[in-house]
Amino acid sequence: MANYLDSVPARLAGNTYNLDEEESHIEVNQELAKELNAGPLLERVCPAHVYSVAADGSVEVEYAACLECGTCLAVAPDGVLRWVYPRGSFGIMFREG
Repeated sequence: MANYLDSVPARLAGNTYNLDEEESHIEVNQELAKELNAGPLLERVCPAHVYSVAADGSVEVEYAACLECGTCLAVAPDGVLRWVYPRGSFGIMFREG
């Protein structure tokens, strides 16, 4: 049984995901992201480390790890992200809180 004092990575590891391998629920407008240098911001605010910035400045997305909290959408410059909840029965299945 997990203790509430466990580390964040340990608590996140307790969640399960039903991955939609056909359709990502996050799309990045790469040109706009590069132009506005949005990658470092997305990388910094995402609690699940879904975003990373590649050497060429593009934003890589590991959507399978997404917690669906919407933080990235709230802070991303307009037009950089297309973010929707995963299709029915896909996405994160929280085991805690």
